[in-house]
Amino acid sequence: MIPQKLDMWDPRELQHRVKEVGADLRSVPYFMRKRGVLCLRLGPVDFRAANALKQELLARGGDAVVHGGAIAGTVDRTRVILMGTPGQLHSLQEKLAHMPYFGLEEVRSGLKAALDNLDISNWEVPLPGGRVLSLGRITKVMGIINLTPDSFFPGSRHQGPDGALETAERMLSQGAHVLDLGAESTRPGSDPVSPEEELTRMLPPLRAIRREFPEAVISVDTYRSATARACAAEGADMVNDISGLSFDPEMARTVADSGCALVLMHIKGRPKDMQQNPTYRDLLGEISDFFERQMDLAERGGIPRDRIILDPGIGFGKTYQHNLEILRQLEAFSTHGRPILIGASRKSTVGIATDSKDPEDRLEGTLAITSLCAMRGIALVRVHDVEENVKTIKMIEAVKEAGL
Repeated sequence: MIPQKLDMWDPRELQHRVKEVGADLRSVPYFMRKRGVLCLRLGPVDFRAANALKQELLARGGDAVVHGGAIAGTVDRTRVILMGTPGQLHSLQEKLAHMPYFGLEEVRSGLKAALDNLDISNWEVPLPGGRVLSLGRITKVMGIINLTPDSFFPGSRHQGPDGALETAERMLSQGAHVLDLGAESTRPGSDPVSPEEELTRMLPPLRAIRREFPEAVISVDTYRSATARACAAEGADMVNDISGLSFDPEMARTVADSGCALVLMHIKGRPKDMQQNPTYRDLLGEISDFFERQMDLAERGGIPRDRIILDPGIGFGKTYQHNLEILRQLEAFSTHGRPILIGASRKSTVGIATDSKDPEDRLEGTLAITSLCAMRGIALVRVHDVEENVKTIKMIEAVKEAGL
């Protein structure tokens, strides 16, 4: 049970979260004074565990948001938002080691992992051949090279090795740190291509780019183990699996054997049907639980955690409001201790927010999201327009570093 980190600086966010937990809304003014501390959301937990957590945190000068019926025992379980300084929360998890009841052992384990993971801000992601991808201090850019005739943004479509090679050269010169090659469109409503067609589109451009740019970090966007295996043999460094290892049972072992890094993305459904009324009882909690399950699966398959990058999957089985909640709480999944990738470039969420029906008109909205990611310390952004996004990140970094 890994809790999620919440940003509660906006009073409206605090009120929303208090209501979501089911706490008495009259308590909002009291929590308002404490919203600037570290806030970790977990659960649902046994109501007795929730009461214990609140009492222990109050004793340390912190607090906890619990359901209004927890004290009287009129609810069996409740979500909890722990509010405290890192020192108070570390003290809490140490005390929980002496409280082996009501499920508090699991709470302690998750809380300790979250607190330890929040101290991690730099990663050296191993790649094949002994190379590494350094992530952390400055947001880096993954450039999209679509080898498809039907991707949702026409400006990103490239056919054959020559076009892909030209795009790769341009992106690398503009500051891309990773090139992401995809040979099957996974836009909402899309039909899958055959495995043979995917490889026919993917391998010649991959070979050409690897030959011309031997030091480039190349990712392949595929959920098929056969494609990942063939691409790794041709020099791919990373597998970007939109299914998070959930579509192909052989993918974990394939990635493990290849030595490639893995982007493990959350999705609900499949591209053909994923946008048909996706619903969640607990968006952040369900994505967090998915990450933990799938990282465990990856480890059992032989992929060490230090080779994993997490992507919450903007637009993959999420509504407009779901996507905005993820963007508003970009640090929610930092408690897993792995670098986070955000791929929102020119997607429909940008179109809705900026009233831009044509993907061609969504650059400014995309740059706003990239600015947000850079301010919040997101490790990677996956984008169509490398130069513009690199410049945006440089501006944000200049502000962050000024006078330091």
